[in-house]
Amino acid sequence: MTPTEFLAALLPARLIPGESGAAYAPANIALAKYWGKRDRALNLPVNGSLSISLGTLGTHTTIRAAANDRITLNGTDAAADSTLHRRTFAYIDLWRRGAAQPLHVETTNTIPTAAGLASSASGFAALARALARYWQLDLPEGDLSALARLGSGSAARSLWHGFVKWERGTRDDGRDSIAAPIASDWQELRIALVEIDSGAKKTASGDGMNHTTATSPLYAAWPATAQADLAAIEAAIHARDFSALGSVAEANALAMHATMLAARPALCYLQAQTLTTLHRLWQARAEGLEIYATIDAGPNVKILCHARDEAAVRALFPQALWVNPFQS
Repeated sequence: MTPTEFLAALLPARLIPGESGAAYAPANIALAKYWGKRDRALNLPVNGSLSISLGTLGTHTTIRAAANDRITLNGTDAAADSTLHRRTFAYIDLWRRGAAQPLHVETTNTIPTAAGLASSASGFAALARALARYWQLDLPEGDLSALARLGSGSAARSLWHGFVKWERGTRDDGRDSIAAPIASDWQELRIALVEIDSGAKKTASGDGMNHTTATSPLYAAWPATAQADLAAIEAAIHARDFSALGSVAEANALAMHATMLAARPALCYLQAQTLTTLHRLWQARAEGLEIYATIDAGPNVKILCHARDEAAVRALFPQALWVNPFQS
């Protein structure tokens, strides 16, 4: 199935615009990672994943009718030949299916440039929800998650605050590869974002996934490991077991990076300062401070800790940006 066919099955034949559509979506960090796609066109993952949102760090988007397609990011119009413009309207074209409805997309990111966080997940999640509101579509949340997934895989998880689980799904058409929130209000949990390098990655995540799945001899063990880690993290959330949550999330991230390092040639997103940060964290944990790390496909480190330990962690990593994930 193509993305166009997928959209045709979810949307009405005719889109009726309202005056405007606006939405906010938080960025998210995967605690149980997905790495590898079973269908690249539909962004269907090899394994399920589970994330935590970043509260007020995310994307605000408003959609209105316009004379020509136009996107404004943080108050500045993007050039028509820019990657942002092309990628945004290629996605919107899937919804429009040839209809002559030019749009103005106004987007503001509250993610600091130096935070070392990608904004594609929150960007496409906010865009999907804003488009649904603009065209006055009363879509089920699962369908909206599937639509956001077409823009960016992890956008499937960025529609909600808190913990969110994205199911792998088994259907070829992707209708069951959707995310849903996990009921929780773990106010004692904190996240510290340690920026190592906020520059563009030399290898995009999608390309890295494809290279790893094609060449890494360790990848065969990844899907089963990832699914087991997801189940363990979900159980830890329900039990409010911080030790289990943190230890499995850290092991899951390192296992993902191990599959990349074993690829041929090796794929390494980690930098020297990443390893220095990890060693400092591990030493502090050995001395009794319960903190854990997770790392996405990049060099930046995200630290999980108790709110009661925030002062101690701030002393170790004074440059970190702090997030209460349950603050909306």
